[in-house]
Amino acid sequence: FEHEAAAAASLGQVHSAILPDGRRVACKLQYPDMQATVDSDLRQFRMAVGLYYRIDSTIKQDDVLVELTARLQEELDYTREAANLRLYRLMLADYPKVSVPAPVEDLSTRRLLTMDWLDGRGVQTVLDANPTLEQRNAMALALFQAWYVPLYRYGVIHGDPHMGNFTVRDDYGLNLLDLGAIRIFHARFVQGIIDLYRALERDDEDLAYHAYQAWGFTDMSRETMRVLNEWARFIYEPLMQDRVRPIQESGDPQFGRAVAERVYAGLKRTGGVRPPREFVLVDRSAIGLGSVFLRLGAQLNWYRLFQELIADFDAAQLAARQENARQAARVPAPIEG
Repeated sequence: FEHEAAAAASLGQVHSAILPDGRRVACKLQYPDMQATVDSDLRQFRMAVGLYYRIDSTIKQDDVLVELTARLQEELDYTREAANLRLYRLMLADYPKVSVPAPVEDLSTRRLLTMDWLDGRGVQTVLDANPTLEQRNAMALALFQAWYVPLYRYGVIHGDPHMGNFTVRDDYGLNLLDLGAIRIFHARFVQGIIDLYRALERDDEDLAYHAYQAWGFTDMSRETMRVLNEWARFIYEPLMQDRVRPIQESGDPQFGRAVAERVYAGLKRTGGVRPPREFVLVDRSAIGLGSVFLRLGAQLNWYRLFQELIADFDAAQLAARQENARQAARVPAPIEG
């Protein structure tokens, strides 16, 4: 067991170790007293949000707080993350560009997760070596599959696409390592994501309004919906053009911030909005992945990649696949808060 950590994160750190049979494994150890630390942080966060509401209540985050609390509680339980590893290995079994470590069940507890060691380099290390466009595209394709195959085939999303949560293989595929921040959605929510895409394609306000309702936005005016659509068009734009292109064609690094500021001003003008709890990790993943795709400088036909995922979408089939996968991987029900 190597005493020096190979990697560290907010809740724990990873050490390399060798099993008696010679297998190299990664041991993810949770820091002491993390439950008390997380509880304290959440109390302070709620207090800060409450104080902020007195100044500006444009975006009402009550449900978001409930969601973040529930997901953080799940992250503290490494037996749940072991189940997530089993689930992702099952969901991505037919996608060789993505590797997911297998947990070592007998050597895992709520605060210790032991799993296969997967060799790989950090994304920034690879970028510093000036990879070719083909190699950068290979990394981007693997990343797209790792995040969006689970979402559109099984209703499951990884809520933290941070570059420290995966490494790059020698063939420029990816090792997906940290699976603590996972969200499982009802099929209707995934249907809503696709419906909003179709609504923006057709400029169909009725379908867009229905999609937001499926997501959980309630008591929302049509004017507020039109403001939200500006953000949605920013997110969906690369998926709506059938050509090879970078994820963002504007050379302005502040372009996304400018869109967000316009949307915020619009929401303030129209009375504000209460995002549903399911929305937070989807939005976080989209923004986080877009940022990584920008760093990679990838140029792909995002439209065709997306169309392949949703071509035969059926909500009932997704629900059945999800239930079968959860049972096979022994994934416990999500904490609802």
